[in-house]
Amino acid sequence: MTAMKILRLAVTAAALLLSFEATVQAQTTLRIGLAEDPDVLDPTLARSYVGRIVFASICDKLFDIDAKLNIVPQLALSQETSADGKEVTIKLRPSVKFHDGEPFDAEAAKFSLERHLNFPASFRKPELSALDHIDVVDPLTIKLVLKMPYSPLIAQLTDRSGMMVSPKAAKEAGDKFGLRPVCAGPYKFVERVQQDRIVVERFADYWNKGNVFIDRIVYLPIVDSTVRLANLKSGGLDLMERLLATDIKDVRADPRLKLSSALWLGYQGIDINIGNEKTKGPLSQSAKVRQALDLSIDREAINQVVYNGEFTPGNQWVNPQHPYYQKAFPVRPRDLARAKELLKEAGITGRISVDFMIPKETEREAVAQVIQSMAAEAGFDLKIRVTEFATALKEAEAGSYQALLLDWSGRIDPDGNSYIFHKSKAPQNYSAYSNPDVDKALDDARLVSDFAARKAIYEKMTKQILEDEPIIYLYHRNVLIAHTTRLEGYTQMPDGLVRVIGLKLK
Repeated sequence: MTAMKILRLAVTAAALLLSFEATVQAQTTLRIGLAEDPDVLDPTLARSYVGRIVFASICDKLFDIDAKLNIVPQLALSQETSADGKEVTIKLRPSVKFHDGEPFDAEAAKFSLERHLNFPASFRKPELSALDHIDVVDPLTIKLVLKMPYSPLIAQLTDRSGMMVSPKAAKEAGDKFGLRPVCAGPYKFVERVQQDRIVVERFADYWNKGNVFIDRIVYLPIVDSTVRLANLKSGGLDLMERLLATDIKDVRADPRLKLSSALWLGYQGIDINIGNEKTKGPLSQSAKVRQALDLSIDREAINQVVYNGEFTPGNQWVNPQHPYYQKAFPVRPRDLARAKELLKEAGITGRISVDFMIPKETEREAVAQVIQSMAAEAGFDLKIRVTEFATALKEAEAGSYQALLLDWSGRIDPDGNSYIFHKSKAPQNYSAYSNPDVDKALDDARLVSDFAARKAIYEKMTKQILEDEPIIYLYHRNVLIAHTTRLEGYTQMPDGLVRVIGLKLK
């Protein structure tokens, strides 16, 4: 080989290397810090809030919500409900593909909804229980035929019940689908290392690809919020969810960081194991004991001590700004004297030992310690048991706890914040609570669409829940998202999800 040829090859190789390096450098990666490691990445089986954050990038839904909580089309284009409320016709978006190249059409939508409804151990079944069957009207139209009118239906389809999965991939994977989910979102799944990372990359054939500007997203579960913030400041993260309220001033003072917030649709509360409690302690046996625990808690003090006054104390499953909030039942102030009276009325003489399970997270643990101290003054001995988040859910499902401090991320319709927690034998009824009057109210509220009529039904139910106290509602957090100023186009919505459409990294 001549010297000239060797020189030309060397120049070509160098040019290729520079081209490769330029391509690599041009690749943009968004690194998001999560407060927990999500549970299974299967929209039919998933339960966790952080899982919904990941799903926002990989699994589009039939509908979504906007910043004002209006329902807007996503994979659906429109919906029309019959006069009797028993048929809902949905027009689907054309030319949509799943990540495996399979087409999204009416048959695929029918498959996904039926999977949510019928798959063993599905957590979507109660959300779609009114659905009788699905008709394929034409290749891009489905008709949902209901057993009865079901007012929350379209709201349910803005979340996991409305997420569409590839029929081919789901059939092949069975109950292992969550190990490698195949949906129709802007990003496709690449890999997951438990407790370490979830990686997704931009889907080239996404129906709205003109509004997707970042090549890869890496979700990093970092339980300690202080460590998440340190990573954000050092450049190891571009965005973190659940900033500590006490760190707000720090973020606002840093010119490289930005804060985005919104009042959450969800709540923080204490689930009380009533019907499945192994030792049959006083909390599970008497509503008076549960009310005493409630009255021992000063919600505003928790808000000031732990949350720097940034959150909203509450006693219901919707926040005080929500149209379905029941003003007739305001938050009761702390009343130690009445708490002690209730314990006497319940026949309690000694101190009450309670297994208090806390999913591991800095603020939760701080809240638990404040509640522990307050409750001690009334006669409770709360024994805090810090548990990894996914494990805590499994323990709750098995009834292996007495009290559990737990968040719910919230839904736009009040049914989504109440039915699965209070309906007898519902899958997230960790309290194993059962009251026929509450069951009837939950079912009746699904039958009517008139706002005033529904609110009146929920008012009766609220009164009963506040008497029985299967969940002691505590407060409603502000969604606190901190991100680098390099990230452009970010808007926070009240559901707490991190939406990635339109985001750019400078």
